[in-house]
Amino acid sequence: MPELFNISLPRATEVPILLTVPHCGTDFPDELRDEYEPGVVRRPDDTDWLVNQLYDFAPDLGITLLSARVSRLVIDLNRNPTDQPLYSDGRLITGLCPTTTFLGEPLYRDKRTKVKQEEVFRRLTTYFQPYHEKIHELLTGLHKRHGRALLWDCHSIRRSVPTIRSEPFPDLILGDADGTSASPGVIEATLGVLDHSRYKTSHNFPFKGGYITRHFGSPSTGLHALQLEMTKANYMDDQERKYDESRAGELRILLKKVFIKLIETL
Repeated sequence: MPELFNISLPRATEVPILLTVPHCGTDFPDELRDEYEPGVVRRPDDTDWLVNQLYDFAPDLGITLLSARVSRLVIDLNRNPTDQPLYSDGRLITGLCPTTTFLGEPLYRDKRTKVKQEEVFRRLTTYFQPYHEKIHELLTGLHKRHGRALLWDCHSIRRSVPTIRSEPFPDLILGDADGTSASPGVIEATLGVLDHSRYKTSHNFPFKGGYITRHFGSPSTGLHALQLEMTKANYMDDQERKYDESRAGELRILLKKVFIKLIETL
């Protein structure tokens, strides 16, 4: 079985922050690879390309970084394991084990529209559960050692995905499940930095946080969770194909400011 995730431990004094990157993986298990369209395996669409590289400075601040290796097209680690939709506003929603891209393009050679339930269960057991168990282990460990902890879920998306939203996305979208996954102080500290940057920032629209944010955020117990979605052109080239060192460097400066502020707040 392939390795399911990478963990980068703090290279400085540990702080109570865990970064998770559930959609950067590009691996397809050997037993499934031939079922997908060849082009999908070569370059899986809807991947959060190189977000783990964008955030690779985090361990130098004492932050733990967990990133997935298996493609979200095998199983989406940020979906409800019961496959209940996270939104009900008419947008195209891909499932726990998707069969199309966000543009409605088929992923499998046989054009299947549904993955069999027994196979969904196998993928849940084999790929989904170990990742979430690792999040739980790391987050609760931080909470035990520090008395509080923050999970920051890292995502990126194309500037425009018409099946989700007719207009282009703003640069940055902070999600906190409508204020329920983190305390007001943590949310305000984050927005206080983002809102004073050159990037256009939105709050809980059109993304308010996926399953990871909603499941692990419990501010009343000292466990906070935030999701940051960003358009890929902020750190990639205009075609959203290659990592752009200049753009990424500017964004990394902002992200460092956010985390320094959050370390102070926590």
